[in-house]
Amino acid sequence: MQAIIDESKEIRALAHQFAADELRPNAERWDHDANLDVEVLAQLSELGFGGMRVPEILGGMGMGLAAWAAAVEELAWGEASVAVAVVQAAHAADVLIGAGTDAQRKEWGGGVATGDVSACVAFAEDDAGSDLAAARTNAVSDARGWRITGEKRWVTRPSASQLALVLANTDAGPTLFAVPTAAEGWSVTCRDETLGLRPLELASVRLEEVRVGADAIVGHPGRALDVLRDAAGAHRVGIAAVSLGIARAALEHARRYAAEREQFGEALRAFQGIQFKLADMAVRTEASAAILAAAILDPGRARSAMAKVLASENAMWVTTQAVQIFGGYGYMRDYPVEKLMRDAKATEILAGANDLLRTDIAEALYRE
Repeated sequence: MQAIIDESKEIRALAHQFAADELRPNAERWDHDANLDVEVLAQLSELGFGGMRVPEILGGMGMGLAAWAAAVEELAWGEASVAVAVVQAAHAADVLIGAGTDAQRKEWGGGVATGDVSACVAFAEDDAGSDLAAARTNAVSDARGWRITGEKRWVTRPSASQLALVLANTDAGPTLFAVPTAAEGWSVTCRDETLGLRPLELASVRLEEVRVGADAIVGHPGRALDVLRDAAGAHRVGIAAVSLGIARAALEHARRYAAEREQFGEALRAFQGIQFKLADMAVRTEASAAILAAAILDPGRARSAMAKVLASENAMWVTTQAVQIFGGYGYMRDYPVEKLMRDAKATEILAGANDLLRTDIAEALYRE
């Protein structure tokens, strides 16, 4: 246990320094430009953040969930888009390494660990967001392997990815495929305009008769949804950590502003109404940290769903209160809290919409 604590402290300190030096000073510009600096992402890979959860045997850092979540939280404190990029890439790696063949792990896992390969997931579609079983992308087998045709939505950073994990229907049912994005027929069709996480590319992808080999299946044919359920816990923990980082940043800005801003001859912090807001913001932030810690120890479907739901909704609440404390300035782009509020909204949707996750939690109550 002490080794886990020490590892988490070490990686947290490294991530916090990186966030303070490289992310926070550029966050407003990235949000305005809707673009992340390539150099910063390269630095992120050089420091090993991309391969934190990749096993050491494949060249990664082999970190446990606690250290990884601590790093994600600190990165989100600096810029949530970067933290979400790390979480989504780790989700792809978890699926590939957890369910892939030895050959797939060897071919792609090492590249993910070193940053030479960026991986994305292409699961959702227009009519299959939460209900992935309704996906219409199709994979047809022939003597040369598989031909995949369909359109995917809300794919994170597909333009920068060399590998995509694609969910497609086969005769056996929903199946996962490892698809090189250099394959003929793969194309990024358009980038979505989003409310928050604006620096992060979120795009639509088209697959037109994309051909992959017979060995491209990740896991067993027809068992894709089982594979994704197995990887859901860590994914939800990651988004909960992003939510906590956003809430911490909002509380920090609000606390500082309330001490500096004066109205009616006194600092805002002297007014009981503001004190109550700050106190409740602190309580909710600490509650998010506590349930995240519990989910790290028990990252099952129910516990991780609880952490993701509570942390994301607390982040939304805390950032909204931060905007309120800033008053008219909070609604302006001159100050950082409106951006944090926009970013927080995404966490209620990522890794499963909260209303859907509540059904997982309720079902677990009866299983127990």
